[in-house]
Amino acid sequence: MPWVGAVAAVALMGVVLLDAFEAMILPRRVSHAYLARLFYRSTWVCWRAAARLLPVGRRRNTFLSAFGPLSLLALIGLWALGLIAAFALLHWSVGTAIAGADGRFLTYCYFSGTTFFTLGYGDLVPTGAVGRPLSVIEAGLGFGFLAVVISYLPVLYQAFSRREIAISLLDARAGSLPTAGELLRRLAAGRSLAGVGPLLAEWERWAAELLESHLSYPVLSFYRSQHDNQSWVAALTAILDTSALLIAGGDGADGYQARLTFAMARHAAVDLALVFQTPPRLPQPDRLPEADRARLWASLHEAGLAVRDGPTAAKALAELRGLYEPFVNALAAHFLFALPPFQREAPPVDNWQTSAWMRRSPGLGGLPAAGTQDDHFV
Repeated sequence: MPWVGAVAAVALMGVVLLDAFEAMILPRRVSHAYLARLFYRSTWVCWRAAARLLPVGRRRNTFLSAFGPLSLLALIGLWALGLIAAFALLHWSVGTAIAGADGRFLTYCYFSGTTFFTLGYGDLVPTGAVGRPLSVIEAGLGFGFLAVVISYLPVLYQAFSRREIAISLLDARAGSLPTAGELLRRLAAGRSLAGVGPLLAEWERWAAELLESHLSYPVLSFYRSQHDNQSWVAALTAILDTSALLIAGGDGADGYQARLTFAMARHAAVDLALVFQTPPRLPQPDRLPEADRARLWASLHEAGLAVRDGPTAAKALAELRGLYEPFVNALAAHFLFALPPFQREAPPVDNWQTSAWMRRSPGLGGLPAAGTQDDHFV
């Protein structure tokens, strides 16, 4: 029954076009892009499993970093193949008369592909009253589809660039991986505590942009940072930790801005965990046991930061951590990112303080690590 194939072909076209529209053009949370969702769930599971076979380190991170760009190209190719197959099925179902064709379905697929990409070889030419307008429609749709989809690639890379600029700026402020304890300690050591409010305001906007861009274009979540010890999940977690510390134990005028930043950053973490269907789970082991919490408060007091300690502050901090830690931990596990601690045991060596040239040529020397007596680098 030819009409069954024609209906199936039109349905396939609708699924592909709706999928591409929601995934690339519609500026809101994707809700019906089933093809893209199925594609990313299946391919990421396989890619992540293959990555776990590699040793933890540079090789694994390099392998994982290729998934985002490659998956986007593969998804565009999948959409194009779907439209080509749909038009081939439609031509085959209605019996389009094509000069030089032998009537096989594979021949119709070849004719549909050359028409979709507007190759114009001329070896197969539609001659019927139905085939000619269908060929014109397919050529126009193929040209427009590829033009629109490819034109959105700069939009994706602009959003990725804005995200990464802020993460790179966090390196000298909070270390690599970024930690809340190091961020606050460096601000206090540099006598820049007045800048806590403006800094948190910038990161409130960053979290809002992260939420908007990654909900509209979830593929950006798979794009990894330039350095292996940086990621958008680590930056988001460090800002949430910083805001939680200031809310629970801060003794300054930045509590209101800390609450605003905390609210926006938690909103981003919760919504993104929902989009990727990563059930919340608490980190194991605990990111801030009692001994580490005492060491953190002592370090902040020593740096000159006025913070309150005691059972009330500890309880408030635990409650705040319970609001976001299960979600950022789930995202980190899903994307194979490292979740930063509240404070590192040893002073970190930032990315700007070292390079491959220094490792290859020890005579070049290096800069002292942040947190030593050379705090003029902070």
